[in-house]
Amino acid sequence: MNNNILKGLALASVSALTLAGCAAAPAEPSAEPVDFKACMVSDQGGFDDGSFNEEAYNGLKKAIAVLGVQSAEAQSASDADFQPNVDAMVAEGCDLVVNVGFALGAATDKASAANPDVNFALVDEKLVNADFSYRPVDNVKPLLFDTAEAAFLAGYVAAATTQTGKVATFGGANYPSVTIFMDGFKQGVAYYNEAKGTSVEVLGAEGDDRSKWTMTGDFQDVAKGKTVSANFIKQGADIILPVAGPVGLGAGQAALDAEGVYVIGVDTDWYTNPKFDEFKSLILTSIQKNMSVAIFETIEEALNGNFAGGEALYVGTLENDGVGIAPEHDAAWSAGLADEVAALEAAIIAGDVEVTSEY
Repeated sequence: MNNNILKGLALASVSALTLAGCAAAPAEPSAEPVDFKACMVSDQGGFDDGSFNEEAYNGLKKAIAVLGVQSAEAQSASDADFQPNVDAMVAEGCDLVVNVGFALGAATDKASAANPDVNFALVDEKLVNADFSYRPVDNVKPLLFDTAEAAFLAGYVAAATTQTGKVATFGGANYPSVTIFMDGFKQGVAYYNEAKGTSVEVLGAEGDDRSKWTMTGDFQDVAKGKTVSANFIKQGADIILPVAGPVGLGAGQAALDAEGVYVIGVDTDWYTNPKFDEFKSLILTSIQKNMSVAIFETIEEALNGNFAGGEALYVGTLENDGVGIAPEHDAAWSAGLADEVAALEAAIIAGDVEVTSEY
């Protein structure tokens, strides 16, 4: 199949998949169908997690609706599903396979080497050599996000809002794509402390040894998120940043059981997602990782014959709107805080305020 030539034939709507772990395409195209198949494999949590996977999935849905591409998808329930699901997408004749998550790096590496004529996009990870230096692969495009920049702003908001002088964060697993949120959050709190002469503490990410930061161990067990959050609340934290996909629901539940406790969402604006309606009034802000935009643009490039892998890393930043934070909603910010955050964002973009991260 020619991957790049668009055909004016009216193709049938996307066929349902019968492979285990796979489902039919998420939306009927409103654009004229084209002879190009864009596919996606989820990380744990599934495409309705209200956070990481769902934000990525929205990019695929937009490509179906706007570009008319065909599609297939596979949801991963555990690590054991990653390689079979990626291989299933290749077997389905996909022109581009978008693998969502750091944990799919090994599966992408293997599949891209075995199928050089298939293009892959890999969210939150890049292929590396034995010494962990970047290893460019022509048919793999890493989609990376410097979420530390946006988390820095959220940390500043949290430090400006806390009444107890203690905020907290935890992750689902000790992946760089998780700890980058926590690290940026810490830096934002530290910046506020230095600027305002305060001493707000960050529980859950004490010290520089990331291996000792608080993790629930997965991205699915909501009860663990509630238990961890309740423990932070007992220690005095009144704002919690969970970087754990659906496990973050547990943080919201714990906040509901307490008084004066707020939650910070991740990946999407949790306030606008019905999955978090139960505690939406307690959402202080959200650290947005605009994966849907990057994924849609990558699919469009591949459709038009302009797929660029290898050295062509995509890194989402505040400057290119790849990351950002949600505005004030029900949880009121203090007077003037929005203006301070806007000025801080401009300073980060200009390079006047440094946010350190692996990107």
